[in-house]
Amino acid sequence: MADSKLNDAAAEWFKPFQDEILKSHKDNIHSITITGSSLTDDFDHKRSDVNSVLVLNKMDLGFLEVLASLGKRYGKKGISAPLIMTPEYIMHSLDVFPVEFLNIKLLHETLFGEDLFQNLEIDRKDLRIQCERELKVRLIGLRQGYIASMGDAKILSDLFVNTISGYIPLFRGMILILGKEPPLKNEDVLQVLENVSGVDTQVFKTVLKQNRQKTKMAISHLNVIFKDYYAAVEKLGDITDGIED
Repeated sequence: MADSKLNDAAAEWFKPFQDEILKSHKDNIHSITITGSSLTDDFDHKRSDVNSVLVLNKMDLGFLEVLASLGKRYGKKGISAPLIMTPEYIMHSLDVFPVEFLNIKLLHETLFGEDLFQNLEIDRKDLRIQCERELKVRLIGLRQGYIASMGDAKILSDLFVNTISGYIPLFRGMILILGKEPPLKNEDVLQVLENVSGVDTQVFKTVLKQNRQKTKMAISHLNVIFKDYYAAVEKLGDITDGIED
């Protein structure tokens, strides 16, 4: 898999949180792993959060109460609520969440304990099925969101900008099942996806740019974006549906 490196700012933000939970619950913590944009050039210290996975030796609801009590304080410091798993959960869930586990495998750094993600075996068939399902579900969401916007430019803009990051993990999955190594950086993902699928991804690049710049767009422009966005997602769904397992 491609190399990744934990952002220095993200590491600094996360260390107090890690130290606090290890101080009180170290015996039940199998591993602590950072995931996501904190390991790519897409990390923005002004807007990005630090995502993590805490693997427990066994599930402990009392520990969840401790995390909930820490949430407000560390949330303000850019630390998202961590995913909580056990080793058994990971092994028994690879077929259910192959896209999520693929992206953790691609983008992670284990700071404490055993790295359970580096050598995960992601089944290509399971990955294809989830990608197809997710893309078709998102088509429904696009249709419903467009209708619900009722011509409001801000609502329509949010429909694209607030959801684009959720497409990137799916696109990495598609790239893998189409036979290429998924890149880490968002813009690289879109370019490689275009190369391997033949689908024009310019509309996704436009939305990513809009997500960074936060500029207002006229409703006429947004209507064009919707049509291109919808067409691209539909084509990608059809391509995924046509891939033989």
